[in-house]
Parts: sequence; structure tokens; C-alpha cells
Amino acid sequence: MSEPSLVLAGAHSSPYSLKMRAVLRYRRIPYRWVLRNSRWDDLPPPPVPVIPVLAWPDGAGGYRDVMVDSSPQITRLEAEYEGRSLVPTDPALAFVDFLLEDFADEWVTKAMYHYRWTYDPDIEKAGRLLPLDRDLQLPDDAHAAAHDFVVERQVGRRALVGSTTQNTPVIEQSYRNVLDILQAHLARHDFVFGDRPGRTDFALYGQLKPLLWWDPTPVAIAVERAPRAVNWIERVDDLAWWPVDGDAGWSPVDELDHTVRDLLVEAGRTYAPFMVANADALDSGADEVVCEIDGTEYRQGPFKYQGKCLQWLRDGYHALSDQRPVPGRHRARGDRLRGAVRVTPRRRTPHRGDRSRPVGRPTKDDQARSNRSASITLTQALTKSCTNFSPASSAA
Repeated sequence: MSEPSLVLAGAHSSPYSLKMRAVLRYRRIPYRWVLRNSRWDDLPPPPVPVIPVLAWPDGAGGYRDVMVDSSPQITRLEAEYEGRSLVPTDPALAFVDFLLEDFADEWVTKAMYHYRWTYDPDIEKAGRLLPLDRDLQLPDDAHAAAHDFVVERQVGRRALVGSTTQNTPVIEQSYRNVLDILQAHLARHDFVFGDRPGRTDFALYGQLKPLLWWDPTPVAIAVERAPRAVNWIERVDDLAWWPVDGDAGWSPVDELDHTVRDLLVEAGRTYAPFMVANADALDSGADEVVCEIDGTEYRQGPFKYQGKCLQWLRDGYHALSDQRPVPGRHRARGDRLRGAVRVTPRRRTPHRGDRSRPVGRPTKDDQARSNRSASITLTQALTKSCTNFSPASSAA
């Protein structure tokens, strides 16, 4: 008797829901799609009230487990299902893929939220359509009330994700840069790391689907600037048809296109200084993240989750040299990224029972020096991530 299908509860407007639905389609893992909080949604409450929710039926009409967060969801699926893996066989390449997935999930998402809730045409479209996800038969008066509630709430949350007047030039320029890089990359390749998609492809797809196909302001920019990327987004939506031969199809590390380096440079210019400053703000208890991106001061509130993301990246990097498993299902087997993707470790936290090296709260001067040093180190690391690569010809 076959295992019952997984259940994925999400929303058409949710980048992470679309990301996970595309992953399940590509990997040909049986699943049932459910609109979260609709009349078809019978899932138990997840650990955190976010989407998408991935549920494992127990075969008796209930569910034996539910989980949220797309990156851990992908990792668990890698462990439980064979074939059509998203993780490159080369551990160094797998780490770069993990890093760029995080860049898409945690930085490119700022552009997604910014464009949807900053400009009137985008706000109005989202306000009218999003309430219908849960109930297509929503009465007109309730629909109008839901429109006003959604708009007020989401516009009011812009500053929480960094979408402010001060940060607008940074966010919008980064969006244009990502489009330009993809336009150049897709002139020669079907996916970021070769002839098959990885975690980065699906993370970019999730964030870019609203930007390139749904919200009018960024769609217009994309159609003009990156038509290949606009078409690519539609392809990645359902790759169940894409042929895959075992573990073949990944580009060797020393043959990655220069455009992959360009994407790492963009991450190093933008996400890296923010991520390190965010970690320092969390460590010091500050109520604001302040960093410099492209000569512009960037400010927003700190995010605990992105502090975890930085630690996961550090763990993944150190796994390469420590011969521990990298994120996914492979073991490190080399040192090609040593010095290229170097991440300054945070202040050591003793293990339980370890009293040999007491750790005190750093001073403000310590924090400032740490922030500058770590930001420079991580930015240079991401910028130089392909130092040991021999990029393919940059000719179009």
C-alpha cells in the first residue's frame, strides 16, 4: 500500500508556498494542494502560524506531523525521497546553492514586499484579490472590509521588512541588478547551476513570481529589462516534465558562468552587510539594524530568524573544512571555498557545562569593530566566492 500524499497548505500570493509547490512538482512527490484557512484546510495548527504548511498524513484520516519553513522542508524531503534531488553532488557547489537560496528567501523578498505595498496600482490589486484566496464566495461587503483591513495591515508593516523611503533606492536597485544578472545568465543556461534546478532556482522562482507576473509595477520593469527571466519563471512553476539523469546535470565548480559570481557579488553587496549588522543588533539588544549598502545608510528593525540564517550559513561553511555534512545530504570533501567563502565566527557561546571560557556582553566599541570586521569579511567572501572558479567565457 502506497504512502498517502503529502498536503501542502499555502496561498497563491505566497512566494514560499509557490516555491514549495514547484519543488514538489519537480521532484514528482505526490501531494495535495490546499488553500490555507479555506474550507478545505483540515490541518492541525503548525508550530508557527506561517505558510506554507507541509503535512504528513498518518493514513487514518489525521496527520502525524506538520512543519513550516521552506528551507527545512526541502532538507527533510531530500532525506525522505530519492531521485531528482535539488542538492548538487559537489559539497562546495551545494554550499553555494544553500547560500544563494538564503539570499533569495531573505533579501530578494524585500523587493517582493516593497513593490506590492508601496505603489498604488500594486496595493489596490493585492487588496482586492488576496482576500478571495480563502473564500471565492466572500460577500461584497465583507470583501470591501477585507480589502481595507489587508491594505492597512500590510502597508503598515513595510518598515518591518525594510521598505522605507530611505531604503527604497537600495531595494529597487538590487531588484534591477538581479534581473540583469538573470537576463544574462539565461541567455546561456536553463538553471543557475547547470542543466537541472537547485534550491536557488526555486527560491528565486518563489520571490520573483509575484514580481515578474503579478504586481504591475515590477512586472513592467521585468518585461522591459529581463524578458528571459519572465519566461523562465513560468517554466519553473512546473518542472515535472524536465528530464533528469541520476545525479548528472550539475556544472563543475570550475566551469560556473561568470553570472553566478555576479549573483554572489550582489549578495555580498546587499544581504551580507545587512545580515551581519542584524546579528550584531540581536546580540546587543539594539532595536534597529544600521548598515551601509552601496554608500547608503540602510535601517530597519532586527529579525531573529535572519540571525539563525547567518548561523546556518556559518555552520554550512565550516562543514566543508570540518568534513561534516553540509546542508542537504552530502559530506564535505575538500577546501575549494576556504578563504573564498570565509565567514567571521560570532563570539563563542560555551556549551552547557563549559565554564573554561566565560563570555561577557561585548562593549559598544567591541560591537562596532565586530560589525565592521565581519561585514567586510563576509562581503568580501561573497564577492570573491568564485575566486577559485574559472568562469566560462563572458561573451554573450
